[in-house]
Amino acid sequence: MSRATLVGLAMMSIWATGWAAGAATAQQAAPPPAIDFAKVEIKTTDLGHRTYMLEGAGGNITVAVGDDGVILVDGQYAPLHDKIKAAVAALTNQPIRYLIDTHFHGDHTGGNAGFAQDGAVIVAHHAVRERLAAGTTNGLTSVKTPPAPPGALPTKTYTTALTVKIKGRTAELKHPVAAHTDGDTYVYFADANVLATGDTVAIGRYPNIDFANGGNIRGMITATDIYLKLVNDQTKIVPGHGPLAGKADLIAYRAMLVAARDRMAKLVAAGTTEDGAIEARPFADFDTKLGATELQSRNFIRVVYRSLKP
Repeated sequence: MSRATLVGLAMMSIWATGWAAGAATAQQAAPPPAIDFAKVEIKTTDLGHRTYMLEGAGGNITVAVGDDGVILVDGQYAPLHDKIKAAVAALTNQPIRYLIDTHFHGDHTGGNAGFAQDGAVIVAHHAVRERLAAGTTNGLTSVKTPPAPPGALPTKTYTTALTVKIKGRTAELKHPVAAHTDGDTYVYFADANVLATGDTVAIGRYPNIDFANGGNIRGMITATDIYLKLVNDQTKIVPGHGPLAGKADLIAYRAMLVAARDRMAKLVAAGTTEDGAIEARPFADFDTKLGATELQSRNFIRVVYRSLKP
């Protein structure tokens, strides 16, 4: 077992009780059940034009295969490195040259050290490197994630936009401001008409809004506006969590975010406390539609409230 994998395993218990839980279901106020990585299977969906979506545990992965290498968007948890690598190897014998982090949460960046050790360049917004290097705190639970080891840090960063190229493939990276976090990246593969959004989009569940680390519901809505100008009816959208989506799904997702913002803004303007907002259950209809648990419902109320409360 490589040193990078050992480091990842050592950090897993912390990640699993902190941001990893939040990225999956909106920030959890209690640790999730332990993940049995031995039982996780990597599912591959062909998106066309040598582009694929991988699902396992943690954030969705996008794979773009070129003539001399592979671009990977997000790397899930460290213990899944070998399974993800095997899933990519089943598609091509080309090496993974770039791993793009859509944000800093551990269920998306856990694979950084392992893939970097394999030779991949880790790419991210500069805020991702800063958050990983400094360590972070969960805004709802106060659980702390320690600084990542140097080998897990992005080595190529950008501020506003960046183009990553391998032979025959191009990834366009752009930064939506203050959305899921302060360091989000969305990735568009124009030749395949595939958009990878990271956790600015979640389908079939409430999104996480990491207000303690620069996230805001207003920025989430702005990000979806950007995406809606970019996509068409044929675009395949790989969300941070949930099934593969299309433009109609994105429209419905945006409508939910806008309604949540507007309903909460009225409560905040009326002087409602956070506990009062929870008691008011302003998103009861969304709870039903999404099948949200009581915890997920309360936490989404809390992150939206804290996005809007001065």
